[in-house]
Amino acid sequence: MAVEGSAGDLLKVVTLLGAAVVAVPLFKRLGLGSVLGYLAAGLAIGPFGMGLISDPATILHTAELGVVMYLFVIGLEMQPSHLWSLRRAIFGLGSLQVVVCGLLLTGVGLAFGFSLPVSFVSAMGFVLTSTAVVMQLLGERGDVAQPRGQKIVAILLFEDLLIVPLLAVVTFMAPDLGQQAAADASRLATIGMALGSLVALVAAGVWLLNPLFRILANAKAREVMTAAALLVVLGAALLMQVGGLSMAMGAFLAGVLLSESTFRHQLEADIEPFRGLLLGLFFLSVGMSLDLAAVASNWPIIVAGVISMMIVKGLCIYGVARFAKSSHADALDRAVLMAQGGEFAFVLFAAALGARVIDPVVNANMTAIVVLSMALTPLVVVVHRRLTSRDSSVSLDGVEKVDGQVASVLVIGFGRFGQIASQGVIARGASITIIDNNVQMIRDAEAYGFKVYYGDGCRADVLHAAGAHAAQAILVCLDNKEAATRIAHLAKTDFPHAELLIRAFDREHVLELRKADAGFLVRETFESAMAMGRQAVLTLGAAETEADEVMEHLRRRDAERMDLEAAGGMFAGRALVLGNRVKKDDDAAPEEAQPAN
Repeated sequence: MAVEGSAGDLLKVVTLLGAAVVAVPLFKRLGLGSVLGYLAAGLAIGPFGMGLISDPATILHTAELGVVMYLFVIGLEMQPSHLWSLRRAIFGLGSLQVVVCGLLLTGVGLAFGFSLPVSFVSAMGFVLTSTAVVMQLLGERGDVAQPRGQKIVAILLFEDLLIVPLLAVVTFMAPDLGQQAAADASRLATIGMALGSLVALVAAGVWLLNPLFRILANAKAREVMTAAALLVVLGAALLMQVGGLSMAMGAFLAGVLLSESTFRHQLEADIEPFRGLLLGLFFLSVGMSLDLAAVASNWPIIVAGVISMMIVKGLCIYGVARFAKSSHADALDRAVLMAQGGEFAFVLFAAALGARVIDPVVNANMTAIVVLSMALTPLVVVVHRRLTSRDSSVSLDGVEKVDGQVASVLVIGFGRFGQIASQGVIARGASITIIDNNVQMIRDAEAYGFKVYYGDGCRADVLHAAGAHAAQAILVCLDNKEAATRIAHLAKTDFPHAELLIRAFDREHVLELRKADAGFLVRETFESAMAMGRQAVLTLGAAETEADEVMEHLRRRDAERMDLEAAGGMFAGRALVLGNRVKKDDDAAPEEAQPAN
């Protein structure tokens, strides 16, 4: 019997993996995205499809760890200072969107004839946008680190925080709530546990995590580092769950606490395979949870609910974004991405059902509405992208957008630096694709015999369209250091086979780019300044060989200084800088800091 049970469990695993392997590449090939592929695969193999999997709820509970790990990775990218800079977007924009959408969606429920408690619970469940769907779509197009993506992330974080007070409200709304004093004491205990969990997590992050990873790194056991990374994510999630908070929020906070650690990139690399697999499993289980029988028996109200709630929420989000002075394009993009319910709605509906605020029929209908809205979102995003790309192609006035190019070398950015850097490749006769997002520059370059395509190199889909997957070398020649850093991380994640050569703005930018493991870095003024310095040495009467020796010595010192700065901060290597201040005997530079002859 045990053998049969093991075989049955293995069959489920094989079925899940097989469905994902078949559906996701097919849907991506059709331009529909991986999220819709996972959802369709889950629907096909689930209890309401072919019936190969009969317990989607169990799988969904496990797969929620994918969302948890995704939030941990996002947290690793957000230093506390950066998170503090988003405080207005998190609490200001997030609360405004939640309040306005909550009121309007409650009105939709009342218009359908439901009571105020049922309408409120249904509305707030739909207000809680799917973090998993939105983050996956943002990640696929490379917008997570962009300003508009950061605002969306901030709102999602606020909505994740909102689940705790909403659960307390549901408890308060329960018709059989016990004595008021006991209820008040219970709520105070819940708040106390939540605060205690937060304090414990912050304390562990500040005083324990970095020393722990330092000890493990010195042990040089890679598998133990991976185990420790999983321990941190799952431990933080468990601690928050015990405190009554969101598991995803706990993982995000753990990531933020480790965001300035020297082990940040190692942790991200260790978590990535688990995150991607579990997140895919999450979407599969959501697809399996769609009760087709409930949809068939109550299809008029479910279809009407999906359409009305998505339209009202989308219009609300667009209006709030415009009120917050976002552009029309960014506001529309945010509305399209976030006009759906999310995974925390299932938690809220289950709590409301247990408290008898809603009945089983309402729970089934609202769950179906949320799942359908999550499934429709990738389709709406595809339609929106195609419509906006059609509009933008008209406004580009004949400038060709990058689409399906393949070459040995991809050059991103074709200003003064990129024009010079591309000459060696062209002289050697190698195939080359050049992209830029400056329309006027593209037109000017055509007059000099260059074919430059329009495209934003910060987006993963544009890099794929430009042939980064087939390129031997990717030259990042932008004068925007934030964009260059973003492309470096994207390229190393999605196109690790390609040699990455990047133009750096300054020393600090070099240190940032080294964390992305770029193959070759050059500061934009370094080589020209070294050439002038060499000529100055020759002007003073030095022979060619002596000038070369001096410059080579300076290159070695600069490289050594960069290594020191990478380990100890921007001022760690200042003793290696040759200054012109006349030093006294008591502050003379050490022997190794003197210039070699």
